[in-house]
Amino acid sequence: MFVKPNPASGMPIYVQMMEQIKHAVETGALRPGDQLPGIRSLAETLVMNPNTVAKVYRELEHQGILDLRHGMGAFVTSKARVTARTNRVQAAEPLVKQLVERLRKQGLSEEQIRRLFEAELIREEELMRSAK
Repeated sequence: MFVKPNPASGMPIYVQMMEQIKHAVETGALRPGDQLPGIRSLAETLVMNPNTVAKVYRELEHQGILDLRHGMGAFVTSKARVTARTNRVQAAEPLVKQLVERLRKQGLSEEQIRRLFEAELIREEELMRSAK
């Protein structure tokens, strides 16, 4: 389910992992109550430091996305704010799908589409910062 983080991406490995887990929750790949792999197991699978996985799990617990149960593991929380966020993301999926299909029909590759999205998000973030 999880993809090995890319150390050359410019984004810290723990942030990449957090985004993967959030995305899995938001799209319904991980549902409330689902258990995530153990820290050591996930670290070995993705060739990561177990401390990094532990940091990701702790941060996602702090954000209300995971419940950490001592001796049992990490579970997707059943809190309403995860469900609301999931519903918003699921509602946006058809829009993204249509846009990706249109861009592919124009001959753009997966990597080009990804870079367009990332560039737009960066532009949007910079505009928001400059407006403050």
